[in-house]
Amino acid sequence: MPFNNSFARQVRLRRLYRHGDDRLLVVPLDHSVTDGPITGGSRLNHLVGQLAANGVDAVVLHKGSLRYIDGRWFTQTALIVHLSASTKHAPDPNAKYLVASVEEALRLGADAVSVHVNLGSQDERQQIADLAAVSEACDRWNVPLLAMMYPRGPKIENPRDPALVAHAASLAADLGADIVKTVYTGSAAEMAEITQNCPVPIVVAGGPRLDSAEAVLSYVDDALKAGAAGVAMGRNVFQAPDPGAMARRLVDLIHAGQTPSLEPDIESLQLATK
Repeated sequence: MPFNNSFARQVRLRRLYRHGDDRLLVVPLDHSVTDGPITGGSRLNHLVGQLAANGVDAVVLHKGSLRYIDGRWFTQTALIVHLSASTKHAPDPNAKYLVASVEEALRLGADAVSVHVNLGSQDERQQIADLAAVSEACDRWNVPLLAMMYPRGPKIENPRDPALVAHAASLAADLGADIVKTVYTGSAAEMAEITQNCPVPIVVAGGPRLDSAEAVLSYVDDALKAGAAGVAMGRNVFQAPDPGAMARRLVDLIHAGQTPSLEPDIESLQLATK
């Protein structure tokens, strides 16, 4: 788990790292803003309940979605409020813009916030500025920040280019992210070098829908062996025939049988107050 001198930030990070290890399974459920409803008709509240009951560390949601979700689920899983948005119908779908603030996310009970940046997009300047502004607000309010970093834009020929992925991850770390979500390069050796050189944990994106649960588990296993701290996987979980069962299999793989715990690490908390 990343170390930060703020006691309040440590408490919120503990809620994210609820299994007591340094790994994460995050399930983003923010896709509907970009693509429209894609949960296969499942009611969102029921879906979040399935994920929480099966040990998922955190879910990512937009602010309005919280009106339809039983808040008691968040005693079993952490809430990350996503601050960025765009739709696939926009003239430049890669242009992300802020639709919520850190303060608003805190009022809604968030444990962390997330921001999306497309490195190489025509709108890159504004997205990097937004990331920096959100990072400053996170420091002010002691809120963990997940930066979703993708090489995407008119000059990006290979979004899995290791140099680009490394640059995206280091950019997020340099601007204050606690956790980076980015693409898996496809090579364990290349990804291992990226994770080793990044000062904050990297979780790999789930990517497009895969053909089988075995393919999903193999993908995640490769990423973990390459040093990833876990995955942020949406479609391959919530579009699975049984999202709860898929989540449980991923939890067992990522956390290797660790039991979720909210017990504080006393030594870390004492260090955080010094």
